[in-house]
Amino acid sequence: MLFIDFSSAFNTIIPQKLIGKLSLLGLNTSLCNWILDFLTGRPQSVRIGSSISNTITLSTGAPQGCVLSPLLFTLLTHDCAATHSSNHIIKFADDTTVVGLISKNNESAYREEVQRLTDWCRANNLSLKVNKTKEMVVDFRRMRNDHSPLNIEDPSVEIVKSIKFLGVHLAENLTWSLNTSSIAKKAQ
Repeated sequence: MLFIDFSSAFNTIIPQKLIGKLSLLGLNTSLCNWILDFLTGRPQSVRIGSSISNTITLSTGAPQGCVLSPLLFTLLTHDCAATHSSNHIIKFADDTTVVGLISKNNESAYREEVQRLTDWCRANNLSLKVNKTKEMVVDFRRMRNDHSPLNIEDPSVEIVKSIKFLGVHLAENLTWSLNTSSIAKKAQ
């Protein structure tokens, strides 16, 4: 499983690209125009104490903290889907995971899927934070082989034994012990 971390995912939305995808999904022109107007020409300034910065106008990204931003990002990424039947791409807003079933030691479909996802991200103005992207290998075979690390845009992705995904602690042996100990600590 590859747990993807995007760099400022909501900030990278290009409104015109999103509107093109929404049109292909069949959204009516009035709604597409409203979304385009919502995402472009937004004035923004920063206040720290009594000091206020100059105002700049933003025409990319979706506003932070807005309930529409995760939905718009999800619609932007709707066309990012697995191409191999042995793989799945799981998405929840900007949390994306590639799950690949590797059988007979053939990792080619999984590795091709990751490369295709990397290419898709580049074409859609999304950059991966490779240093925060993690891979977890679940392997119940008696004779385990070493899994060579993935390379995405040169650096290797770190292979981890556990990860927190959407609030759930996942472990490479698929036990619940990390989850239950985390909940027990919170309960105390």
